[in-house]
Amino acid sequence: MVNAATLERAASRFRCAGIVLPTFAELANPEKIPAKIHAALEHVGPDDLYPLNLFRVHWYNGPTRRDHVQINEHLPLPTALTGVDARIIIALGDRFPMIRSHKVLAAYGCLAPAIVTGRFDPTSHRAVWPSTGNYARGGVAISRIMGCRGIAVLPEGMSRERFAWLERWVAHPEDIIRTPGTESNVKEIYDRCRELSADPHNVIFNQFSEFGNHLAHYSCTGRALERLFEALSAREPGLRLRAFVSASGSAGTLGAGDYLKERYGSLIVAAEALECPTMLYNGFGEHNIQGIGDKHIPLIHNVMNTDVVTAISERSTDRLDLVFNTEDGRRYLADRRRVPIEIVNRLPALGLSSICNVLAAIKVAKYFRLQPEDVVITVATDAAEMYASERRKSLRKYFPLGFDAVQAGETFGECVLGENTQHLRECSEVERTRIFNLGYFTWVEQQGVPLERFDERRDQRFWRRLRQMLPAWDQMIQEFNARTGVTDPG
Repeated sequence: MVNAATLERAASRFRCAGIVLPTFAELANPEKIPAKIHAALEHVGPDDLYPLNLFRVHWYNGPTRRDHVQINEHLPLPTALTGVDARIIIALGDRFPMIRSHKVLAAYGCLAPAIVTGRFDPTSHRAVWPSTGNYARGGVAISRIMGCRGIAVLPEGMSRERFAWLERWVAHPEDIIRTPGTESNVKEIYDRCRELSADPHNVIFNQFSEFGNHLAHYSCTGRALERLFEALSAREPGLRLRAFVSASGSAGTLGAGDYLKERYGSLIVAAEALECPTMLYNGFGEHNIQGIGDKHIPLIHNVMNTDVVTAISERSTDRLDLVFNTEDGRRYLADRRRVPIEIVNRLPALGLSSICNVLAAIKVAKYFRLQPEDVVITVATDAAEMYASERRKSLRKYFPLGFDAVQAGETFGECVLGENTQHLRECSEVERTRIFNLGYFTWVEQQGVPLERFDERRDQRFWRRLRQMLPAWDQMIQEFNARTGVTDPG
């Protein structure tokens, strides 16, 4: 507990607004959510600015995002689409409420603990959400339905669709802060947040250093993917979960890999942009795989537990986005590649970083020569609807004379069938240590994290102790809900 007076003001605000907080256990397993809340949700739209939508911040929303499913929505990618024998399964993040991205879960994982520990006062504080897009949107959404003010800080060069969403959701136009650059310019976001933190009313929720991001994905995303794999195994005994793949970004989603590795011994694969290969080559640069951030190692990345790092080029993700989201591209996949039409029609559920994840999974399957009984699981952070403006740029950049079935076939051949095992490293202890040490320059020298706090993350005992916070937070959430006395959540 940080401040009892702050906690009481938060409880009073939530009492007046009729807000109830879900526990992490409920978000990991929605069957634990009270029946009366499930019933009330039937009358609430998934994109409504309404507190009950907090209880939809999980992986078990169905296609309409109103209904509840037992196994999270996913897309099994056939060999005709991947060119490999291994089973590549992608969990669909566009089923989440409000922002159609699983980053809303990360935002809840950061703000809810701050509320129930008395660290954040919704009556006076402003929640600042630095991000390259989806986390900032998730933070604004969670802030608004918790009755407080959220500020998005993101690069000015991100997709127009991100800003259009934010313009509809922020309380004030000035709550959208544009920083210089695009996807790779994370330090510029940090610099702006340092300026904002000079005002004591601003509380910075940095997804790259907030361990609630890691813990939410460890607990909720990890368990959802475990349930998915167990369902697949029940239908086809003998399947083996060989790897979990995720672009690094804030490294929050990689926390699900820690969960799965503990249970199945599966590899944790961290992907990044080839144009900015920070983990792979200590490199730098700019790219357009929006949503993965780079040029540094996130504080919440459990580097010493990562097994493989690899890189995918924006040239592949930008052009495959056209194959998956144009009539000519989809016709090629259905007619020439014989990809089942029901799979082709669902490919718009994959945004740019989602395509990156799929290509990284293909690269891993080729490198390790995975077989039909081997399963690689990854996630689709968001869908193609966030990138229509980027698609127009890609057409001008790569296909100024037009895009048709011939270009679709050439693109597929180069970017999928031609995907090779270059730019992939298995992480020895030396490799892990090299990547871990890169984080020193961001977190200790630039951001002022104490050296001992930075260094303790080398030891897996640190991460095991960290996970003990989840039941403690859940107990505090329950006590906070009891303090508000809300029995008929609004």
